[in-house]
Amino acid sequence: MLSTQQLAELRLQLLQEKSEVEEYLKQNDHFGLERGHAHESVGELSSYDNHPADEGTELYEREKDIALNEHYQSQLTNVNRALEAMEEGRYGKCEVCGKEIPLERLEALPNTTFCIEHSQDQITSHQRPVEEEVLAPPFGKFDMDDRKENVSFDSEDSWQTVAAWGTSDTPSDLAFPQDDYNDIYTEADENIGYVEDYENFVGNDMYGNDIKVYPNPQHEHYEDALDEEGIMTSFGDLPAYEHDAYVDDDK
Repeated sequence: MLSTQQLAELRLQLLQEKSEVEEYLKQNDHFGLERGHAHESVGELSSYDNHPADEGTELYEREKDIALNEHYQSQLTNVNRALEAMEEGRYGKCEVCGKEIPLERLEALPNTTFCIEHSQDQITSHQRPVEEEVLAPPFGKFDMDDRKENVSFDSEDSWQTVAAWGTSDTPSDLAFPQDDYNDIYTEADENIGYVEDYENFVGNDMYGNDIKVYPNPQHEHYEDALDEEGIMTSFGDLPAYEHDAYVDDDK
């Protein structure tokens, strides 16, 4: 059993700890979390003109603020619980097993109401963020390149579209240095949304008929490349005098 003097000393420590935590949260405005939006804590009105890296930094700092605020709020809750237990004559006994908490533990941690065997701090959470189920490096489950006959606009295409405007890499940082900054991101030469070059300017109806060519810069580049090589198609040459189709209509 704790003596009256011991209880008084522990109560004084608890009141001092409570005052310090409350004053700390008051001074920093609960780490700025009581404001309407995260932008207000850094003086920004919107994210429109901010670089994604800057936004990532602010998000990281915001996450630290939330974690620190939760830590101090938990500490304050424990102090109030210990003071309440002291008022009700339950202080010094474990809330789980009812055994006496050693004086040495109470002196080191006055706000505890649990013995060391039943301390809640021993519980380790094994819950992982749900994002880890899909965001495996580099593009998780949203990289469609390895799927058969799939030319959909996937996460890699999204990154390539953004990276075309510039990244933090430079040509000298790559294993195979490029001459142009527009070619330094992953598979920069890959066609986005289609496979063969001619698919970007050739169209047909749903039955494969009524084939039309839609002139554009890619079409001109494709024609120039064929003329330079002296061939008619990139997947196999067809002599100009040949009139028979590759595959008979009845097959």
